[in-house]
Amino acid sequence: MCTDCLSSFSEAFAAPENASQRVLGWTDDSMSDADMLARLPLIAATAGQVDRYLRLWVARIRERHISYAEIGKALGVSRQAAWERFSRVVDPTKDGPASADSTNDSANDSANDSATDPSLTV
Repeated sequence: MCTDCLSSFSEAFAAPENASQRVLGWTDDSMSDADMLARLPLIAATAGQVDRYLRLWVARIRERHISYAEIGKALGVSRQAAWERFSRVVDPTKDGPASADSTNDSANDSANDSATDPSLTV
C-alpha cells in the first residue's frame, strides 16, 4: 500500500462519522468464543510488531537530534510521556538497549527542550 493510500485510509478510518464501521473479516457477531480466543494471539502479535516499529522509528528520529518535545507533539502526548515511552529503545535483534547511555540522551534532550520552552521541567 502506498503512503498516500495509507494516509487516506487512516484519516477515513479515524473520522468520528466512521466510528461504527468495522474492519472486514474482524466482526465478532458470528464468531464463537473459541474463534475469538484463536484471534487473540494474532492481535497481540500485530500490536507487538507495531510497537517495535514505532520504537525503531523514534530511535531514527532521535538520531537526527529531534527532541522528545517534538516527538510528543507529533504523537499527541507530552514531552515527558514520549521520553518515558521511548528513552530506552531496545534493539529487537538483541536483549539490551540500542544506545549505550540513554541517560545522557535524556539530559541533552531536556536541555534542548528547556532552551526552546522554559516552562518544561525535568
